[in-house]
Amino acid sequence: MIYEDMIQRKLFPDTALFEKWGDNLTNAQQIQAFILFSLYGYNAYLSDHLPFNRSIPDTRPLRCLEKKYPQQLPTLSVVITFMDEALSILQRAITSIIHRTPSHLLKELILVDDFSSNEDLKVNLDKQIQLYNLKYPGLLKLIRHTERKGVASTRFSGSQAATADVVIFLDAHIEVNIEWAEPILARIREDHTVIVSPIIDNILFDTLEVNESPLMPMGFSWKLFGHYDYMSVNSKDNTIAIKSPAIMGIFAANRLFLEKIGFLDTGMLFYGGENVELSLKAWQCGGKIEILPCSRIAHLQRAHKPYSLIISPLMKRNALRVAEIWMDNYKYMVYLAWNLPLKNHGIDFGEVSSKIELRKKLKCKSFDWYLKNIYPNLMPLQHIVGYGSMKNSVNKMICLDQGNIQGNTPVMYICNGFKQQFVYYHLTGELYVGQLHAEIFSNDRCLTDPGEGWKPELVSCQEAILKRMNMYWDFKQGASITNKYTNRCLEVSKRSPVSHLLILQRCTGQKWTIQHTVRNWEI
Repeated sequence: MIYEDMIQRKLFPDTALFEKWGDNLTNAQQIQAFILFSLYGYNAYLSDHLPFNRSIPDTRPLRCLEKKYPQQLPTLSVVITFMDEALSILQRAITSIIHRTPSHLLKELILVDDFSSNEDLKVNLDKQIQLYNLKYPGLLKLIRHTERKGVASTRFSGSQAATADVVIFLDAHIEVNIEWAEPILARIREDHTVIVSPIIDNILFDTLEVNESPLMPMGFSWKLFGHYDYMSVNSKDNTIAIKSPAIMGIFAANRLFLEKIGFLDTGMLFYGGENVELSLKAWQCGGKIEILPCSRIAHLQRAHKPYSLIISPLMKRNALRVAEIWMDNYKYMVYLAWNLPLKNHGIDFGEVSSKIELRKKLKCKSFDWYLKNIYPNLMPLQHIVGYGSMKNSVNKMICLDQGNIQGNTPVMYICNGFKQQFVYYHLTGELYVGQLHAEIFSNDRCLTDPGEGWKPELVSCQEAILKRMNMYWDFKQGASITNKYTNRCLEVSKRSPVSHLLILQRCTGQKWTIQHTVRNWEI
Protein backbone atom coordinates (compact mmCIF):
# COMPACT_ATOMS: atom_id res chain seq x y z
CA MET A 1 0.00 0.00 0.00
CA ILE A 2 1.50 3.33 -1.02
CA TYR A 3 1.79 6.14 1.52
CA GLU A 4 -1.01 8.41 0.25
CA ASP A 5 -3.51 5.56 0.36
CA MET A 6 -2.80 4.69 3.99
CA ILE A 7 -5.53 5.56 6.48
CA GLN A 8 -4.51 8.74 8.28
CA ARG A 9 -5.96 11.10 10.85
CA LYS A 10 -8.65 13.46 9.63
CA LEU A 11 -7.18 16.16 7.44
CA PHE A 12 -10.14 18.52 7.88
CA PRO A 13 -11.30 17.96 11.50
CA ASP A 14 -13.08 21.32 11.70
CA THR A 15 -15.16 20.70 8.58
CA ALA A 16 -18.78 19.75 9.27
CA LEU A 17 -18.61 16.86 6.81
CA PHE A 18 -16.10 14.95 8.93
CA GLU A 19 -17.64 15.43 12.38
CA LYS A 20 -19.66 12.18 12.19
CA TRP A 21 -18.38 10.60 9.00
CA GLY A 22 -15.19 9.61 7.23
CA ASP A 23 -13.15 7.81 9.90
CA ASN A 24 -11.90 5.13 7.52
CA LEU A 25 -11.01 7.27 4.53
CA THR A 26 -7.51 7.53 3.14
CA ASN A 27 -5.91 10.94 2.74
CA ALA A 28 -6.70 10.94 -0.98
CA GLN A 29 -10.33 10.05 -0.31
CA GLN A 30 -10.65 12.75 2.36
CA ILE A 31 -9.33 15.35 -0.05
CA GLN A 32 -11.72 14.24 -2.77
CA ALA A 33 -14.67 14.24 -0.34
CA PHE A 34 -13.72 17.68 0.97
CA ILE A 35 -13.52 19.16 -2.54
CA LEU A 36 -16.94 17.78 -3.46
CA PHE A 37 -18.44 18.94 -0.16
CA SER A 38 -17.11 22.45 -0.72
CA LEU A 39 -18.64 22.42 -4.19
CA TYR A 40 -22.10 21.04 -3.36
CA GLY A 41 -22.69 21.55 0.37
CA TYR A 42 -23.42 17.85 0.90
CA ASN A 43 -21.58 14.52 0.76
CA ALA A 44 -21.38 13.98 -2.99
CA TYR A 45 -18.46 11.58 -2.45
CA LEU A 46 -20.68 9.21 -0.44
CA SER A 47 -23.53 9.70 -2.92
CA ASP A 48 -21.26 8.55 -5.74
CA HIS A 49 -20.69 5.29 -3.86
CA LEU A 50 -24.32 4.51 -2.93
CA PRO A 51 -26.76 2.60 -5.17
CA PHE A 52 -29.32 4.71 -7.00
CA ASN A 53 -32.15 2.43 -5.89
CA ARG A 54 -31.18 2.29 -2.22
CA SER A 55 -33.82 1.57 0.41
CA ILE A 56 -34.89 4.33 2.78
CA PRO A 57 -37.01 3.95 5.92
CA ASP A 58 -40.78 4.13 5.53
CA THR A 59 -41.56 7.18 7.68
CA ARG A 60 -45.32 7.22 7.22
CA PRO A 61 -47.61 7.00 10.27
CA LEU A 62 -48.68 3.37 10.69
CA ARG A 63 -52.31 4.13 9.88
CA CYS A 64 -51.24 5.29 6.42
CA LEU A 65 -50.36 1.69 5.60
CA GLU A 66 -54.05 0.80 5.95
CA LYS A 67 -55.16 3.43 3.43
CA LYS A 68 -56.62 2.33 0.10
CA TYR A 69 -56.60 4.63 -2.91
CA PRO A 70 -58.80 4.54 -6.03
CA GLN A 71 -57.39 2.83 -9.12
CA GLN A 72 -58.60 5.70 -11.28
CA LEU A 73 -56.42 8.61 -10.28
CA PRO A 74 -55.25 11.69 -12.22
CA THR A 75 -52.06 11.34 -14.24
CA LEU A 76 -48.87 12.93 -12.99
CA SER A 77 -46.13 15.09 -14.50
CA VAL A 78 -43.03 15.29 -12.32
CA VAL A 79 -40.88 18.40 -12.81
CA ILE A 80 -37.36 18.33 -11.38
CA THR A 81 -35.50 21.63 -11.50
CA PHE A 82 -31.77 21.80 -10.90
CA MET A 83 -28.66 23.88 -11.21
CA ASP A 84 -25.15 22.45 -10.73
CA GLU A 85 -26.28 19.37 -8.83
CA ALA A 86 -24.13 16.27 -8.32
CA LEU A 87 -25.09 13.83 -11.08
CA SER A 88 -25.42 10.86 -8.71
CA ILE A 89 -27.85 12.82 -6.53
CA LEU A 90 -30.00 13.62 -9.56
CA GLN A 91 -29.90 10.02 -10.76
CA ARG A 92 -31.00 8.77 -7.35
CA ALA A 93 -33.98 11.15 -7.44
CA ILE A 94 -34.97 9.93 -10.92
CA THR A 95 -34.57 6.28 -9.95
CA SER A 96 -36.66 6.63 -6.79
CA ILE A 97 -39.47 8.30 -8.74
CA ILE A 98 -39.54 5.63 -11.44
CA HIS A 99 -39.38 2.71 -8.98
CA ARG A 100 -41.88 4.09 -6.44
CA THR A 101 -44.55 5.57 -8.71
CA PRO A 102 -47.16 3.37 -10.43
CA SER A 103 -46.29 3.42 -14.13
CA HIS A 104 -49.90 4.03 -15.21
CA LEU A 105 -49.93 7.26 -13.17
CA LEU A 106 -46.49 8.63 -14.08
CA LYS A 107 -46.97 10.27 -17.47
CA GLU A 108 -43.64 12.08 -17.74
CA LEU A 109 -40.58 13.17 -15.82
CA ILE A 110 -39.38 16.59 -16.93
CA LEU A 111 -35.89 17.78 -16.02
CA VAL A 112 -35.21 21.52 -16.23
CA ASP A 113 -31.57 22.59 -16.11
CA ASP A 114 -31.21 26.23 -15.07
CA PHE A 115 -27.96 26.83 -16.98
CA SER A 116 -25.66 24.49 -15.06
CA SER A 117 -21.91 24.81 -15.49
CA ASN A 118 -21.17 21.34 -14.10
CA GLU A 119 -19.68 19.25 -16.93
CA ASP A 120 -21.28 16.08 -15.54
CA LEU A 121 -24.70 17.58 -16.24
CA LYS A 122 -24.01 17.96 -19.96
CA VAL A 123 -22.88 14.98 -22.05
CA ASN A 124 -23.01 12.51 -19.15
CA LEU A 125 -26.56 13.50 -18.22
CA ASP A 126 -27.67 13.27 -21.85
CA LYS A 127 -26.32 9.71 -21.98
CA GLN A 128 -28.11 8.75 -18.77
CA ILE A 129 -31.41 10.12 -20.06
CA GLN A 130 -31.00 8.10 -23.25
CA LEU A 131 -30.49 4.97 -21.15
CA TYR A 132 -33.57 5.70 -19.06
CA ASN A 133 -35.67 6.28 -22.18
CA LEU A 134 -34.50 3.01 -23.73
CA LYS A 135 -36.03 1.24 -20.76
CA TYR A 136 -38.98 3.64 -20.30
CA PRO A 137 -39.68 5.05 -23.78
CA GLY A 138 -40.43 8.77 -23.84
CA LEU A 139 -40.65 9.09 -20.06
CA LEU A 140 -37.82 11.57 -19.50
CA LYS A 141 -37.66 15.01 -21.08
CA LEU A 142 -34.84 17.52 -20.66
CA ILE A 143 -35.14 21.29 -20.95
CA ARG A 144 -31.99 23.40 -20.81
CA HIS A 145 -31.99 27.13 -20.14
CA THR A 146 -29.42 29.18 -22.05
CA GLU A 147 -29.22 31.66 -19.17
CA ARG A 148 -29.90 31.44 -15.45
CA LYS A 149 -33.52 32.32 -14.70
CA GLY A 150 -34.14 31.27 -11.10
CA VAL A 151 -36.54 28.94 -9.31
CA ALA A 152 -39.87 30.42 -10.39
CA SER A 153 -39.00 30.70 -14.08
CA THR A 154 -37.40 27.25 -14.12
CA ARG A 155 -40.51 25.68 -12.66
CA PHE A 156 -42.60 27.66 -15.11
CA SER A 157 -40.60 26.14 -17.98
CA GLY A 158 -41.37 22.69 -16.59
CA SER A 159 -45.06 23.45 -16.18
CA GLN A 160 -45.30 24.60 -19.80
CA ALA A 161 -43.97 21.23 -20.95
CA ALA A 162 -46.24 19.24 -18.62
CA THR A 163 -49.29 17.49 -20.09
CA ALA A 164 -50.65 15.41 -17.20
CA ASP A 165 -53.62 16.29 -14.98
CA VAL A 166 -51.43 17.02 -11.97
CA VAL A 167 -47.95 18.50 -11.87
CA ILE A 168 -45.53 18.20 -8.97
CA PHE A 169 -42.38 20.28 -8.55
CA LEU A 170 -39.35 18.69 -6.94
CA ASP A 171 -35.78 19.63 -6.19
CA ALA A 172 -33.10 17.36 -7.62
CA HIS A 173 -31.74 16.37 -4.19
CA ILE A 174 -34.71 14.25 -3.08
CA GLU A 175 -35.82 10.64 -2.82
CA VAL A 176 -39.51 9.79 -2.90
CA ASN A 177 -40.77 7.20 -0.46
CA ILE A 178 -43.16 4.26 -0.74
CA GLU A 179 -46.65 5.13 -2.06
CA TRP A 180 -45.81 8.82 -2.14
CA ALA A 181 -47.87 9.76 -5.20
CA GLU A 182 -51.22 8.13 -4.45
CA PRO A 183 -52.20 10.37 -1.48
CA ILE A 184 -51.37 13.46 -3.54
CA LEU A 185 -53.36 12.40 -6.59
CA ALA A 186 -56.32 11.18 -4.54
CA ARG A 187 -56.58 14.48 -2.64
CA ILE A 188 -56.37 16.61 -5.79
CA ARG A 189 -58.96 14.35 -7.43
CA GLU A 190 -61.31 15.21 -4.52
CA ASP A 191 -60.63 18.95 -4.77
CA HIS A 192 -58.89 20.46 -7.79
CA THR A 193 -58.30 23.78 -5.96
CA VAL A 194 -56.04 22.31 -3.28
CA ILE A 195 -52.26 22.65 -3.56
CA VAL A 196 -50.57 19.91 -1.56
CA SER A 197 -47.15 19.22 -0.13
CA PRO A 198 -45.85 15.94 1.22
CA ILE A 199 -44.16 15.71 4.59
CA ILE A 200 -40.57 16.55 3.73
CA ASP A 201 -38.21 14.29 5.64
CA ASN A 202 -34.58 15.26 6.07
CA ILE A 203 -31.59 13.63 4.38
CA LEU A 204 -28.52 14.43 6.47
CA PHE A 205 -25.87 16.26 4.47
CA ASP A 206 -23.00 14.14 5.81
CA THR A 207 -24.20 10.54 6.21
CA LEU A 208 -27.14 10.82 3.77
CA GLU A 209 -29.31 9.03 6.34
CA VAL A 210 -33.02 9.88 6.32
CA ASN A 211 -34.57 11.41 9.44
CA GLU A 212 -38.32 11.65 9.93
CA SER A 213 -39.81 15.15 10.06
CA PRO A 214 -42.68 16.20 12.35
CA LEU A 215 -46.28 16.57 11.21
CA MET A 216 -46.43 20.34 11.19
CA PRO A 217 -47.82 23.03 8.91
CA MET A 218 -45.56 25.54 7.23
CA GLY A 219 -45.50 29.26 7.89
CA PHE A 220 -43.19 32.17 7.24
CA SER A 221 -41.67 35.20 8.90
CA TRP A 222 -42.18 38.82 7.93
CA LYS A 223 -38.96 38.50 5.94
CA LEU A 224 -40.94 35.85 4.01
CA PHE A 225 -38.58 33.07 5.11
CA GLY A 226 -40.39 29.75 5.33
CA HIS A 227 -40.37 27.67 8.52
CA TYR A 228 -42.37 25.12 10.47
CA ASP A 229 -45.26 26.69 12.35
CA TYR A 230 -46.65 25.74 15.74
CA MET A 231 -50.30 25.52 14.74
CA SER A 232 -52.53 22.77 16.09
CA VAL A 233 -52.88 19.56 14.08
CA ASN A 234 -55.29 16.66 14.49
CA SER A 235 -53.88 14.61 17.36
CA LYS A 236 -56.47 11.83 17.05
CA ASP A 237 -55.75 10.93 13.42
CA ASN A 238 -52.23 11.55 12.18
CA THR A 239 -53.16 10.68 8.60
CA ILE A 240 -55.54 13.59 8.04
CA ALA A 241 -54.43 16.41 5.74
CA ILE A 242 -52.98 19.39 7.62
CA LYS A 243 -54.23 22.83 6.64
CA SER A 244 -51.16 24.98 6.15
CA PRO A 245 -50.65 28.75 5.70
CA ALA A 246 -47.77 28.09 3.31
CA ILE A 247 -45.91 25.50 1.30
CA MET A 248 -42.23 24.78 1.08
CA GLY A 249 -40.29 23.96 -2.08
CA ILE A 250 -42.07 20.71 -2.97
CA PHE A 251 -45.72 20.89 -4.01
CA ALA A 252 -48.31 19.46 -6.39
CA ALA A 253 -51.38 21.00 -7.96
CA ASN A 254 -53.98 20.52 -10.63
CA ARG A 255 -52.23 21.87 -13.72
CA LEU A 256 -55.21 23.85 -15.00
CA PHE A 257 -55.95 25.39 -11.59
CA LEU A 258 -52.34 26.44 -11.28
CA GLU A 259 -52.56 28.04 -14.71
CA LYS A 260 -55.78 29.84 -13.74
CA ILE A 261 -54.26 31.59 -10.72
CA GLY A 262 -51.13 32.60 -12.62
CA PHE A 263 -48.72 29.88 -11.50
CA LEU A 264 -45.49 31.17 -9.94
CA ASP A 265 -44.47 34.77 -10.52
CA THR A 266 -41.69 34.65 -13.11
CA GLY A 267 -40.75 38.17 -12.07
CA MET A 268 -39.13 36.66 -8.99
CA LEU A 269 -35.37 36.52 -9.48
CA PHE A 270 -33.14 33.52 -8.79
CA TYR A 271 -34.25 32.28 -5.37
CA GLY A 272 -36.39 33.26 -2.40
CA GLY A 273 -40.00 34.18 -1.71
CA GLU A 274 -41.59 32.20 -4.55
CA ASN A 275 -43.22 29.70 -2.18
CA VAL A 276 -44.77 32.43 -0.05
CA GLU A 277 -45.98 34.18 -3.21
CA LEU A 278 -47.77 31.04 -4.38
CA SER A 279 -49.14 30.39 -0.90
CA LEU A 280 -50.74 33.83 -0.66
CA LYS A 281 -52.04 33.55 -4.21
CA ALA A 282 -53.61 30.17 -3.53
CA TRP A 283 -55.36 31.11 -0.30
CA GLN A 284 -56.46 34.58 -1.40
CA CYS A 285 -57.68 33.46 -4.83
CA GLY A 286 -59.97 30.56 -4.04
CA GLY A 287 -57.56 27.72 -3.36
CA LYS A 288 -56.15 26.10 -0.27
CA ILE A 289 -52.92 24.48 0.90
CA GLU A 290 -52.58 21.18 2.70
CA ILE A 291 -49.76 18.94 3.86
CA LEU A 292 -50.36 15.20 3.51
CA PRO A 293 -48.86 13.01 6.28
CA CYS A 294 -49.16 9.84 4.17
CA SER A 295 -47.01 11.24 1.36
CA ARG A 296 -43.32 11.37 2.24
CA ILE A 297 -40.40 12.74 0.26
CA ALA A 298 -36.89 12.91 1.71
CA HIS A 299 -35.02 16.13 0.95
CA LEU A 300 -31.29 16.74 1.27
CA GLN A 301 -30.59 19.84 3.34
CA ARG A 302 -27.24 21.33 2.39
CA ALA A 303 -24.73 22.31 5.06
CA HIS A 304 -24.09 25.43 3.00
CA LYS A 305 -25.42 26.82 -0.25
CA PRO A 306 -22.67 27.40 -2.82
CA TYR A 307 -24.52 30.49 -4.03
CA SER A 308 -25.35 31.93 -0.58
CA LEU A 309 -23.43 35.17 -1.09
CA ILE A 310 -25.73 36.30 -3.89
CA ILE A 311 -29.00 35.19 -2.31
CA SER A 312 -29.71 37.83 0.34
CA PRO A 313 -30.11 40.90 -1.92
CA LEU A 314 -32.38 38.94 -4.26
CA MET A 315 -34.45 37.52 -1.41
CA LYS A 316 -34.96 41.07 -0.15
CA ARG A 317 -35.96 42.24 -3.61
CA ASN A 318 -38.35 39.30 -4.08
CA ALA A 319 -39.91 39.86 -0.65
CA LEU A 320 -40.71 43.47 -1.54
CA ARG A 321 -42.29 42.30 -4.79
CA VAL A 322 -44.54 39.82 -2.98
CA ALA A 323 -45.49 42.46 -0.43
CA GLU A 324 -46.41 44.97 -3.14
CA ILE A 325 -48.69 42.53 -4.96
CA TRP A 326 -50.31 40.55 -2.15
CA MET A 327 -49.97 42.18 1.27
CA ASP A 328 -51.92 45.42 0.91
CA ASN A 329 -51.49 47.77 3.88
CA TYR A 330 -49.44 45.17 5.75
CA LYS A 331 -46.50 45.41 3.37
CA TYR A 332 -44.80 47.80 5.79
CA MET A 333 -44.05 44.78 8.02
CA VAL A 334 -41.81 43.34 5.31
CA TYR A 335 -39.95 46.66 5.14
CA LEU A 336 -39.51 46.64 8.91
CA ALA A 337 -38.25 43.05 8.89
CA TRP A 338 -35.65 43.85 6.22
CA ASN A 339 -34.76 47.18 7.88
CA LEU A 340 -35.66 49.26 4.84
CA PRO A 341 -37.20 52.73 4.68
CA LEU A 342 -40.87 52.70 3.71
CA LYS A 343 -40.15 55.08 0.85
CA ASN A 344 -37.18 55.61 -1.45
CA HIS A 345 -35.59 52.27 -0.62
CA GLY A 346 -33.89 52.15 -4.02
CA ILE A 347 -34.76 48.52 -4.77
CA ASP A 348 -36.28 47.72 -8.15
CA PHE A 349 -38.69 44.81 -7.70
CA GLY A 350 -39.89 44.89 -11.29
CA GLU A 351 -43.21 45.50 -13.01
CA VAL A 352 -46.15 44.37 -10.87
CA SER A 353 -49.19 46.01 -12.48
CA SER A 354 -50.12 42.90 -14.50
CA LYS A 355 -50.02 40.76 -11.33
CA ILE A 356 -52.17 43.23 -9.43
CA GLU A 357 -54.61 43.28 -12.35
CA LEU A 358 -54.84 39.47 -12.32
CA ARG A 359 -55.55 39.60 -8.61
CA LYS A 360 -58.43 41.98 -9.25
CA LYS A 361 -59.72 39.84 -12.12
CA LEU A 362 -59.77 36.73 -9.94
CA LYS A 363 -61.49 38.70 -7.14
CA CYS A 364 -58.91 37.55 -4.64
CA LYS A 365 -59.37 38.20 -0.94
CA SER A 366 -57.34 40.70 1.07
CA PHE A 367 -54.22 39.97 3.08
CA ASP A 368 -56.15 41.06 6.16
CA TRP A 369 -58.57 38.17 5.49
CA TYR A 370 -55.60 35.82 5.14
CA LEU A 371 -54.12 36.89 8.48
CA LYS A 372 -57.39 36.57 10.36
CA ASN A 373 -58.62 33.33 8.82
CA ILE A 374 -55.56 31.39 7.70
CA TYR A 375 -52.50 32.61 9.57
CA PRO A 376 -53.41 34.29 12.87
CA ASN A 377 -50.01 33.30 14.30
CA LEU A 378 -48.36 35.98 12.16
CA MET A 379 -48.85 39.19 14.10
CA PRO A 380 -48.49 42.64 12.55
CA LEU A 381 -47.09 45.40 14.72
CA GLN A 382 -49.23 48.35 13.81
CA HIS A 383 -47.71 51.11 15.90
CA ILE A 384 -43.96 50.96 15.32
CA VAL A 385 -42.75 54.55 15.07
CA GLY A 386 -39.01 53.99 14.69
CA TYR A 387 -36.81 51.10 13.63
CA GLY A 388 -33.34 50.12 12.48
CA SER A 389 -29.98 50.69 14.11
CA MET A 390 -29.78 52.94 17.16
CA LYS A 391 -26.83 55.24 17.90
CA ASN A 392 -25.76 57.33 20.89
CA SER A 393 -24.27 60.82 20.79
CA VAL A 394 -21.18 59.66 22.73
CA ASN A 395 -19.93 57.65 19.74
CA LYS A 396 -21.71 57.47 16.37
CA MET A 397 -19.66 54.43 15.29
CA ILE A 398 -21.30 52.05 17.76
CA CYS A 399 -24.87 50.77 17.88
CA LEU A 400 -27.24 49.20 20.39
CA ASP A 401 -26.80 45.43 20.06
CA GLN A 402 -28.59 42.46 21.64
CA GLY A 403 -25.24 40.98 22.70
CA ASN A 404 -24.76 37.28 23.33
CA ILE A 405 -27.97 35.57 22.22
CA GLN A 406 -27.69 33.18 25.20
CA GLY A 407 -27.53 36.09 27.62
CA ASN A 408 -29.88 38.93 28.44
CA THR A 409 -27.55 41.92 28.54
CA PRO A 410 -27.62 44.36 25.62
CA VAL A 411 -24.35 46.01 24.63
CA MET A 412 -22.93 48.70 22.40
CA TYR A 413 -21.00 47.29 19.45
CA ILE A 414 -19.44 48.50 16.20
CA CYS A 415 -22.33 49.20 13.80
CA ASN A 416 -22.65 46.35 11.29
CA GLY A 417 -26.23 46.34 10.01
CA PHE A 418 -26.89 42.77 11.15
CA LYS A 419 -30.16 41.66 12.72
CA GLN A 420 -28.62 41.68 16.22
CA GLN A 421 -28.68 45.48 15.95
CA PHE A 422 -32.25 45.85 14.71
CA VAL A 423 -34.26 47.95 17.16
CA TYR A 424 -37.99 48.69 17.03
CA TYR A 425 -39.66 51.43 19.08
CA HIS A 426 -43.39 51.09 19.68
CA LEU A 427 -45.79 53.99 20.12
CA THR A 428 -46.64 52.78 23.63
CA GLY A 429 -42.98 52.68 24.67
CA GLU A 430 -41.67 49.16 24.11
CA LEU A 431 -38.15 48.84 22.70
CA TYR A 432 -37.63 45.54 20.88
CA VAL A 433 -33.96 44.66 20.39
CA GLY A 434 -32.79 42.03 17.91
CA GLN A 435 -34.55 40.42 14.96
CA LEU A 436 -38.32 40.92 15.30
CA HIS A 437 -40.38 37.84 14.50
CA ALA A 438 -43.83 39.18 15.45
CA GLU A 439 -45.32 35.72 15.68
CA ILE A 440 -47.23 33.92 18.41
CA PHE A 441 -44.81 31.74 20.41
CA SER A 442 -41.83 33.76 19.18
CA ASN A 443 -39.23 34.99 21.63
CA ASP A 444 -39.04 38.67 20.73
CA ARG A 445 -37.15 40.49 23.48
CA CYS A 446 -37.83 43.88 25.03
CA LEU A 447 -35.51 46.24 26.85
CA THR A 448 -36.25 46.48 30.59
CA ASP A 449 -34.95 48.36 33.62
CA PRO A 450 -34.65 45.83 36.49
CA GLY A 451 -35.03 48.73 38.95
CA GLU A 452 -31.75 48.13 40.74
CA GLY A 453 -28.17 47.83 39.63
CA TRP A 454 -26.84 49.48 36.50
CA LYS A 455 -27.34 46.79 33.84
CA PRO A 456 -30.31 46.96 31.43
CA GLU A 457 -31.84 43.59 30.57
CA LEU A 458 -33.47 41.99 27.54
CA VAL A 459 -36.47 39.88 28.50
CA SER A 460 -39.10 38.02 26.48
CA CYS A 461 -41.72 40.66 25.77
CA GLN A 462 -44.53 38.31 26.80
CA GLU A 463 -42.78 37.57 30.09
CA ALA A 464 -42.16 41.28 30.69
CA ILE A 465 -45.86 42.01 30.22
CA LEU A 466 -47.00 39.16 32.49
CA LYS A 467 -44.56 40.15 35.25
CA ARG A 468 -45.22 43.87 34.82
CA MET A 469 -41.57 44.71 34.34
CA ASN A 470 -40.27 48.20 33.65
CA MET A 471 -40.44 47.80 29.87
CA TYR A 472 -41.84 51.15 28.70
CA TRP A 473 -39.58 53.99 27.61
CA ASP A 474 -39.96 57.62 26.60
CA PHE A 475 -38.00 58.40 23.46
CA LYS A 476 -38.03 61.07 20.80
CA GLN A 477 -35.65 61.17 17.86
CA GLY A 478 -32.46 62.94 18.94
CA ALA A 479 -33.33 62.84 22.64
CA SER A 480 -32.77 60.63 25.67
CA ILE A 481 -34.24 57.17 26.31
CA THR A 482 -35.92 57.34 29.72
CA ASN A 483 -37.74 54.56 31.54
CA LYS A 484 -41.31 55.65 32.29
CA TYR A 485 -41.33 54.06 35.76
CA THR A 486 -37.81 54.46 37.14
CA ASN A 487 -36.95 57.71 35.32
CA ARG A 488 -33.48 56.30 34.69
CA CYS A 489 -31.88 56.82 31.30
CA LEU A 490 -30.26 54.30 28.99
CA GLU A 491 -26.78 55.70 28.43
CA VAL A 492 -23.25 54.83 27.39
CA SER A 493 -20.63 54.94 30.13
CA LYS A 494 -17.92 57.52 29.43
CA ARG A 495 -15.68 55.79 31.96
CA SER A 496 -15.08 52.90 29.58
CA PRO A 497 -14.13 54.47 26.24
CA VAL A 498 -12.98 51.13 24.86
CA SER A 499 -15.82 48.80 25.87
CA HIS A 500 -18.59 51.44 25.81
CA LEU A 501 -20.70 49.85 28.53
CA LEU A 502 -24.44 50.28 28.24
CA ILE A 503 -25.76 51.46 31.61
CA LEU A 504 -28.83 52.75 33.43
CA GLN A 505 -28.29 55.93 35.45
CA ARG A 506 -29.60 59.39 36.25
CA CYS A 507 -30.00 61.20 32.94
CA THR A 508 -27.00 63.26 31.80
CA GLY A 509 -28.37 64.46 28.48
CA GLN A 510 -27.06 61.78 26.13
CA LYS A 511 -29.01 61.67 22.88
CA TRP A 512 -30.11 58.72 20.77
CA THR A 513 -31.12 58.46 17.11
CA ILE A 514 -32.87 55.61 15.33
CA GLN A 515 -32.26 54.83 11.67
CA HIS A 516 -35.81 54.99 10.24
CA THR A 517 -38.93 56.78 11.42
CA VAL A 518 -42.50 55.91 10.48
CA ARG A 519 -44.34 58.87 11.95
CA ASN A 520 -43.44 62.51 12.44
CA TRP A 521 -42.63 62.13 16.14
CA GLU A 522 -39.18 63.74 16.15
CA ILE A 523 -38.47 66.72 18.36
